[in-house]
Amino acid sequence: MVRGGFYEMQARTVIERVPPGAGIAQEWAVSPYRGCAHACRGCGARGGHRRLGLDAGRDFDARIVVRPNVVARLRAELARWDGQELAVGVSGDCYQAAEETYRLMPGVVGALAEAAVPFTVYTKSALVLRDAGLLARAGARVAVSIAFVDERIRRVVEPGAPGAQARLELVSALVEAGVECRVLMAPVLPLLSDAADQLAATVRRIAAAGARVVEPVVLRLPPGTREWYVEWLGRAHPQLVERYEELYDRAGLPSADYEGRITGQIAQLCRVYGMECGAPEVVRREPAAAQLALV
Repeated sequence: MVRGGFYEMQARTVIERVPPGAGIAQEWAVSPYRGCAHACRGCGARGGHRRLGLDAGRDFDARIVVRPNVVARLRAELARWDGQELAVGVSGDCYQAAEETYRLMPGVVGALAEAAVPFTVYTKSALVLRDAGLLARAGARVAVSIAFVDERIRRVVEPGAPGAQARLELVSALVEAGVECRVLMAPVLPLLSDAADQLAATVRRIAAAGARVVEPVVLRLPPGTREWYVEWLGRAHPQLVERYEELYDRAGLPSADYEGRITGQIAQLCRVYGMECGAPEVVRREPAAAQLALV
């Protein structure tokens, strides 16, 4: 059903495996929305739209699929969950504009809190502040994505997303509200946002915002994302296409040498500014009673 420009789809299952190589720590995720109005060219979730009969390019940006029954399904699935930490908002930002209309996240947070399941919310949106009290009481982590602070790059590769300064202010506000907040420095774009001065400027401003932990992730190009991103790269920076072909394998992962060099530089910068660097340890809480494994 289409309502207000959004496409409603009843979900049969809402706890889903995070695609291999996504770059985040959690193996399982729940996403109230598929697709994302932030329209980030390098979003690794684009391929999921193909499974819905939509394209991974403009449809992903504009045809946002809403799961109105996400809270009810989540409660049912959590009743037999094993206590492993979940990511929230992997298939589309869970606090994008659709959330203003549907208000699904308070129910999602409440269900996770009641089940005592640890979780991390991934977002770029200041709307998350609406639920700061709920998130703090639930002991949630919030990972705010800030890949770079160059607005010229942001306007081209993240045209629908808030600017870097707005996201830095969001980090400060979450910290002040008592929410455990980390910065997902992702995705670092090869040959576009990976120069030493660009990385240094980004880490410096993240530290000034009050973040204590940075989690760097180099751009992934899985099927769906790769075609959309490389098509744009060929128009905007044709001289870089061959170098990208050399950097990335068939699965869309960057070379280990390149990724290690970039994450190493970021780790060194984090030490300079007194921050931790790297993915968090995934939390698992024992369920209250014996439960069935999720099939």
